[in-house]
Amino acid sequence: MTTQETGAVTGTKDKDYNLIWYVEACLDNALRLETYVQDADREGDSEVADLFRKAQADSRKGAEMGKQLLRSRLTS
Repeated sequence: MTTQETGAVTGTKDKDYNLIWYVEACLDNALRLETYVQDADREGDSEVADLFRKAQADSRKGAEMGKQLLRSRLTS
């Protein structure tokens, strides 16, 4: 963790960069979980598949919340 703003290096304030990273991480997680759901379905393990579907839904929700926040901040 850095103690000073690194926006001069990236061109984006840390707090905005962190929010962009969060959205990307949620979307990446949703994609990865799709593979896990398919693996569990293929093995006939509906309990695990349901767990991964719930986690995938949570990741999508996090991404949507982050995108809404980004949208409001980048348009103002």
